[in-house]
Amino acid sequence: MLNLSLAIIDDDVAQREVLSGFLRKQGCQVFACESGEKCLKILAQRYLDVVLTDLRMPGMSGLDILREVKAINPEIQVIILTAFGTIENAVTAMQSGAWDYLTKPVDLDELELRLQKIAEHNTLLKENQLLKTQLIESPLAGAFIYKSPAIAAVLNLVARVSDSHAAVLIQGESGTGKEMIARAIHQASARRAGPFVAVNCAAIPETLFESEFFGHEKGAFTGAYERQKGRLEIAAGGTLFLDEVADIPLNFQVKLLRVLQEKEFQRLGSAQILRADVRIVSATNKEIQKSIESGQFRADLFFRLNVIPITLPPLRDRREDIPLLVEHFIRKHATLNHRPVTGISAEGLQALVRYHYPGNVRELENIIERAVILARQAVITTADLPLPSATETPDTLHQPLTVQVEDLEKRLIAQALTRTAHVRTRAAELLGISERVLRYKIEKYGISDESAG
Repeated sequence: MLNLSLAIIDDDVAQREVLSGFLRKQGCQVFACESGEKCLKILAQRYLDVVLTDLRMPGMSGLDILREVKAINPEIQVIILTAFGTIENAVTAMQSGAWDYLTKPVDLDELELRLQKIAEHNTLLKENQLLKTQLIESPLAGAFIYKSPAIAAVLNLVARVSDSHAAVLIQGESGTGKEMIARAIHQASARRAGPFVAVNCAAIPETLFESEFFGHEKGAFTGAYERQKGRLEIAAGGTLFLDEVADIPLNFQVKLLRVLQEKEFQRLGSAQILRADVRIVSATNKEIQKSIESGQFRADLFFRLNVIPITLPPLRDRREDIPLLVEHFIRKHATLNHRPVTGISAEGLQALVRYHYPGNVRELENIIERAVILARQAVITTADLPLPSATETPDTLHQPLTVQVEDLEKRLIAQALTRTAHVRTRAAELLGISERVLRYKIEKYGISDESAG
């Protein structure tokens, strides 16, 4: 069931009745309007999720209605109904903020698909808004700078899992923000009043894992001059974040697994059993499945840690976020370094959007910080950016062929969508594939396609 409230605007009585009857059966609350003026009166009194409007009508046209609806509330989605001969006008509507368009006679299955996408989009917005509300007093409140659907989906998952007790495993390349996501999970959970304890597993010598995690009593081993609490005890009532979890040595993995199963542990040199009252969030930048296959990581421990998997995309796969991140980092580092830098040139921004970012968001921030400090003017130029020259080609030979092919597919699909004003049928035609295949690849790759849903 769709559970949407919507208005249908069409001067054709038969068309209104067909669409109204179909959508009411799908669980929608429907307001049938013969004109845009009547719909605007309804919007003055109540909220609607969707406005479904004919393009050509006496009085207000579909484009007029689109502009008025977006002025009242930009979050209301508008779908344009158009005859085949006026598709170019529908494209203009898409560029003006319409969600999508359908040609007449309306295919009811296609209409249902479009509305399902809007319902999913609205759910995503509400859950991400809930996460922002939960983080409102946290230092992370303004930390999520994005417009890409890939990051929106990650934050949606964070919002849904935060208040559970389930273990979370965050995977992603270095610099993608794994610890920031872990902190967001903690801050949005019922454990937010407890400590957030981060452990870099790659930095602990193999012989010290037990002492670091479980703690020890005075005299438990040579050099143990006093009792010391372990990370499990320090994190009691809060969250224990295991960064670079794939680097935990095999001989300690079985002991950590026992803690996760039994929820208890002992300090070294002590017979006292302590309760492990922690929520475990882990992260790795390694392909942990390969470590399991090679025998370097226990499969049973992986299953315990990977109850909720979250994968962070690299920055090169969400380039639409780069301009927003650049603006944010310029403001941040201009303030921190007391520099009069206010922006970046169009050429400089273009160079940053094209760059491949092996170090991801962390690398982008470092680039901007350096540029802010070294810039001689208020606007950063390409001369201020420590990037490879335009003639240099990033070394991708270390990447599997499948990864490089996927990168090429993503770029071509994004270009086709931009060239066709995000009209999927035309983009599919341009690429020589079916619209169904295009829709699958858009969802698979998380490509920004806001207008088309």
